[in-house]
Amino acid sequence: MMRRREFVTLLGSAAAWPLAAHGQAPKKIPRLCFLTFDSDAMARLAPFFEGLRDLGYVNRESINIDYLSAEGQSDRFSALAAECLRLKADIIVATTTPAVQATKKATRTIPILFPGLGDPVGTGLVDSLAHPGGNVTGMSLMFPELAAKRLNLLTQALPGISRVLVLTYLADPIAHLQVQALQNAARALGVTLQVQDIRASDDLPAAFESGVTERAEGLITTAETMFYVIGAQVAELAARHRLPAIYHHQQNVTDRGGLMAYSPNSSELFMRAATYAARILKGAKPADLPVQQPTTFEFIINLKTAKALGLDIPDKLLALASEVIE
Repeated sequence: MMRRREFVTLLGSAAAWPLAAHGQAPKKIPRLCFLTFDSDAMARLAPFFEGLRDLGYVNRESINIDYLSAEGQSDRFSALAAECLRLKADIIVATTTPAVQATKKATRTIPILFPGLGDPVGTGLVDSLAHPGGNVTGMSLMFPELAAKRLNLLTQALPGISRVLVLTYLADPIAHLQVQALQNAARALGVTLQVQDIRASDDLPAAFESGVTERAEGLITTAETMFYVIGAQVAELAARHRLPAIYHHQQNVTDRGGLMAYSPNSSELFMRAATYAARILKGAKPADLPVQQPTTFEFIINLKTAKALGLDIPDKLLALASEVIE
């Protein structure tokens, strides 16, 4: 027979069970630190955030997202990476090569995901595409290969072109790899490049004047985010100097009147990056997630601009376009 004192003790413990359960700490909501070159990146990467929501990660409900922008100044990334650590991020999503470099230097334990990076192998951020190693993985945008492809397309649009002005942002390590790829392609195509390093929009007028003085016949920009930020000024100066241009950023054609753009389907990549983020938040290791590459590409030609420049785009090039603006 149970003695009365034992029964009272047991009854008291049972009565406390609901209170103990009620007093348990709520389930921890994961924290994602989103580190970008410019504040417009949130809009450009909308497919990434849409993908997260589709996978059940809703900001301030099932995940906390902190948005940190370098506001166009790459030298701020180290401080912003430190802020991600202070915020105790469970995953850091970084959108440019300098941002990933700074973040990788700051932590070797917090997972780092890049939703689209120019050349993660060439810049030493991962060991290989198949086996990234360490705490970094994501999506590659194949910038060097596509820079050479854009130069080839420009020479097809302008048969006989011999001098091309190249605008690049050498503060970003991916720029050097693109310039090297362009130089290799230029030798094969018999084209001379005039490379101008642009650090701010104020550098553009002199760069264009130099290009025109050296008889540039066309323009190409490398694919750093800088040329999205200052894209409107680039397109305006290209039009003023009547330089046919091919860009990475599609907005320079669809919204700003540029001649051509060729780039990966970034929306597809950003959606895939969201899937990687979800897998990492559920415990997957970046080292076990191969870096993915784009599978579809978009080639846009603006025939209105071609007409204004007095150009006749070859039919075989038009046939390659995914979009023609008439």
